[in-house]
Amino acid sequence: MIPALYATLVFERDIPAPVEAVYAAFVDPVARADWGTPSDTAVVIYDESDFREGGQDRFRCGPKADPYIHGVTRYLDIVAGHRVVSSETITMDGKRLCASLTTIELTPDGDKTKLKHTTQLASFIGQDMIKGHQTGHDASLDNLVRYCREKHGQ
Repeated sequence: MIPALYATLVFERDIPAPVEAVYAAFVDPVARADWGTPSDTAVVIYDESDFREGGQDRFRCGPKADPYIHGVTRYLDIVAGHRVVSSETITMDGKRLCASLTTIELTPDGDKTKLKHTTQLASFIGQDMIKGHQTGHDASLDNLVRYCREKHGQ
């Protein structure tokens, strides 16, 4: 058995859109699937989306031809336009790979938004899951910046 590994990952972005627009990109599962996919070869498919305090999302992700990784996100605390706190479990072939607690904070900065995304992660399969989270979230948040720039022309 591999011992659990723990990490706290912090991501920050300056997003060229007002807080309301950035928050809307999180609320809308179609938008989230668009910017949240970390590469052109990957896909995120939301089989269920209930973005509200107490709600949950069920999704699949991975290569476009075979999104074999499954996830469940539970929304624990939502302050519209300001904060989203959620827990998430990721599984593959019925085996739990990791569990996490994520806090997303949105702060207005004129007509832009400062985003801080903090994930506390427990990996049950070793360091690769932590590295994958780091790489995936970095790419997804870069995509969010591009998405908001395209939608809001800043």
